[in-house]
Amino acid sequence: QVQLVESGGGLVQAGGSLRLSCAASGRTGSSYAMGWFRQAPGKEREFVAAINWSGDRTYYADSVKGRFTISRDNAKNTVYLQMTSLKPEDTCVYYCAANRFFSQVVAGKDPMDWGQGTQVTVSS
Repeated sequence: QVQLVESGGGLVQAGGSLRLSCAASGRTGSSYAMGWFRQAPGKEREFVAAINWSGDRTYYADSVKGRFTISRDNAKNTVYLQMTSLKPEDTCVYYCAANRFFSQVVAGKDPMDWGQGTQVTVSS
């Protein structure tokens, strides 16, 4: 099992930027893909972005493509989500998740390890 802790959320104006971080600990000796998901109040959790272990494969939801960038630093056991051109509809709790398989992260299919989430609020 991998323990995940997100940070970097906050309040930002529309058009602004934020960078989220997700630090992993625990069974980090194994290779694993990671992803970001988000959930707004009263809505289903949705996939945002995924990255494989080596970092050479990424995948994005259409709603964030061209605005968000996922990356990772395996030496620091950390994955990042750089968010630019933020919109009020990006307001959500953002969660990171980990699984051995990239395809499973993209599908958002449990079982996965999840963080506790970080709130991102974009004001208009």
